[in-house]
Amino acid sequence: MLEAIFGAKVIEKILFFLLINERCYGSQLSRSFDEALTPFQKGLDRLEAGGIIVSFVEGKTRIYQFNPRYPFLSELKAFLLKSYEFLPSEFKERFYQPKIRKRPRRKGKPL
Repeated sequence: MLEAIFGAKVIEKILFFLLINERCYGSQLSRSFDEALTPFQKGLDRLEAGGIIVSFVEGKTRIYQFNPRYPFLSELKAFLLKSYEFLPSEFKERFYQPKIRKRPRRKGKPL
């Protein structure tokens, strides 16, 4: 839908995913969309180079989130939110909504 503006479908997927979930990492995106990891890594690098997102290491995983210092962050989020409303609901549920654990936690397992 926004591929013409962002230049790549992967960038659109990353931005929508970050809008809904606030944080992500490369292999999480790859698994969620059932696509190759390399395009997502390149897209994340491109967005980070542009200052739109920032990354930090948590354990062995590089986590990405929106850059709170990005000057147009509120406008970008408003634009993405408006665009997100027009996505089909089955598409939203399949790719962007956080997955809810269906199986209960093992008895006695610490939180």
